Amino acid sequence: MSKYTKQDIVRIVEEEDVEFIRLQFTDMFGILKNVAITASQLDKALNNECMFDGSSIEGFVRIEESDMYLYPDLDTFVIFPWRPQQGKVARIICDVYTAEKKPFEGDPRHVLRRALADAARMGYSFDVGPECEFFLFNQDEDGQPTTITTERAGYFDLGPVDFGENARRDMVLTLEDMGFEIEGSHHEVAPAQHEIDFHYDEALKTADNIMTFKLAVKTIAKRHGLFASFMPKPKCGVNGSGMHINMSLTKDGKNIFDDPAGELGLSREAYWFIGGIIRHVKGMSVITNPLVNSYKRLVPGYEAPIYIAWSVTNRSPLIRIPSTRGPRTRVELRCPDSAANPYLALAVCLEAGLDGIRNQIEPPAAVTENVFEMRVSRKHRLGIESLPADLGAAIEAYEQDAYIQEVLGGHINEKYVEAKRAEWSEYRAQVTNWEVEHYLYKT
Repeated sequence: MSKYTKQDIVRIVEEEDVEFIRLQFTDMFGILKNVAITASQLDKALNNECMFDGSSIEGFVRIEESDMYLYPDLDTFVIFPWRPQQGKVARIICDVYTAEKKPFEGDPRHVLRRALADAARMGYSFDVGPECEFFLFNQDEDGQPTTITTERAGYFDLGPVDFGENARRDMVLTLEDMGFEIEGSHHEVAPAQHEIDFHYDEALKTADNIMTFKLAVKTIAKRHGLFASFMPKPKCGVNGSGMHINMSLTKDGKNIFDDPAGELGLSREAYWFIGGIIRHVKGMSVITNPLVNSYKRLVPGYEAPIYIAWSVTNRSPLIRIPSTRGPRTRVELRCPDSAANPYLALAVCLEAGLDGIRNQIEPPAAVTENVFEMRVSRKHRLGIESLPADLGAAIEAYEQDAYIQEVLGGHINEKYVEAKRAEWSEYRAQVTNWEVEHYLYKT
């Protein structure tokens, strides 16, 4: 059931003195975009008549086919709490359509909608809860971001040691004003690193919430003179930032992963879902970990999962099954980071799991040991492999997984890989300070 009608939104805009409405959408690489309109153009927008130039968005369309339309999702309407009280600013998240009024295949939101429709044909709904980590760094005198922080706080520390406590509190309050249910927030392991967790929800709403979350966090950080970064590994020698994804499937109102009579309290579908993720996780990595920098986080010694294994409660493998059972039984994938496009990341996670259920893919035995401390010979005996070591390897793994390519569709498959190959090629051509420091005087 819809939350808002067109008439509701028109009325709220008038009653709340909303002057500007941002029509937001997300590009292929997870970057939020928008077209801002005044309230006088609201009827036009609500009738799906607002156009934009798709050729100006990387990975969208060519200049000769540039006219695209924004179709507002009315239930995403919200007023920004941080804007003025007179002449307020609101936003609506939009789906992207072609000039022929068809869903655009390169719209990440459409890709997730398509995956959710696939799940619905099997009788499932897909619920997701993310754990989003980020850093709060100082800005320079020009307001530009740095990686400088003077704090030394660690896991679960509080003020005055935690310099970002006040900013994080304001972020939580702002998000609650926007309708989020915040389950918890805290300082993370690395200095200046933080986490805010919001409640499980249906996958499309969760992906929308992740995009809104990042915008709100960055905005409130700026107000505190800080810069919020979701870069996976902004500093050497400390933990990187991840975005763990907690997933469950519901059928007829029941969490189908839960089975009190099953081994470890899990259903066969839960095991098959895990099996599907494990089978496809290498091919998914270029989506869940999309940057050159993503693979600087996925290295031994910093708690990030790099070994393809699963466990109950043990946090060292790639997949963890938290101890909670009943309606909150879930599968936690620990490798994604917040640089990922949430629509594409959730789509590939869902479809990998559905492939496991359809084909009854059994996962390997659960691992009870700390994989980080396991000898290489033992990992070999247990058949435990590693995630791709860099973006180049992730691209190759993706190109070997025809199923994941099909999930994304022809347009994104072509444009996304083309862009990632260019990114990897440009990075490989760089000469870093590390190389100069280590090799210049020796050779």
